[in-house]
Amino acid sequence: MPTISKITVQKKNKERYNIFLDEEYAFSVDEAILVTYHLRKGLEVTKEFLTEIISEDHIRKGYQSAINYLSYRIRSVKEVKDYLSKKELEPEVITRIVEKLTKENYLDDQEFARAYVQSRLNLTLKGPELVRRELVEKGISEADMMLGMQLYTYDLQLEKAVLFLQKKYPAKLRISRNEQDRKLYMLLISKGFSQEVIQQAFKIVHEEVEADNDEEWEALLYQGEKAYKKFHKESGWEQKQKVKQYLYRKGFSVDSIDKFIEYYEEEREK
Repeated sequence: MPTISKITVQKKNKERYNIFLDEEYAFSVDEAILVTYHLRKGLEVTKEFLTEIISEDHIRKGYQSAINYLSYRIRSVKEVKDYLSKKELEPEVITRIVEKLTKENYLDDQEFARAYVQSRLNLTLKGPELVRRELVEKGISEADMMLGMQLYTYDLQLEKAVLFLQKKYPAKLRISRNEQDRKLYMLLISKGFSQEVIQQAFKIVHEEVEADNDEEWEALLYQGEKAYKKFHKESGWEQKQKVKQYLYRKGFSVDSIDKFIEYYEEEREK
């Protein structure tokens, strides 16, 4: 059996010790492992004993790394497992570390879900579906996710959607209100809000900006002039039809377009 021939303190880490077997360096261990297993010069060690020591040392090192990783913010079990995997630890070692951290209340996916949802409510305008997808990526179970998502009430969803629209709605329209609403609608969908919440949010915002007609007319004038410049080489009926088609694609109603063309033709004749 191999025998411990020498034990030396590492230069860069005074809490770790280099173990030499039969005059050759074999491995290093934490001071706690050294004491727990009574490692000393002259001790004969079996292969099984060495495997156990090295495994326990890996667990201790991994545990300390995980504690440091958790010191920055709360983490999910999956995040810690992924982090430890990058440290090239064996799966069984990672399992034991996670079990220890869970037992000591350093890891709790239910609490993580609540904290994560709350942070998104405090810091972002993300909708519930987007937050839910992020929790899935963090490895949170459906049960824990549901408990966390209870914090994201309907009223808060509506508040976030309205705030998003208020931030994004231009002070001066350059396109039709229909087109502007369509773009913002798609943005809110991508942000993870439901159709019900989005529709209610638009209703609130439209009631707040009841300078609707003036804004819409200004946008129509702006786009209409662009259309006439675009089709300046055309004349008569052909020009009028192309302008109408252009404005219709921009989301303006037929009645509004007819009103604009009548106005524009009159102004041009003055």
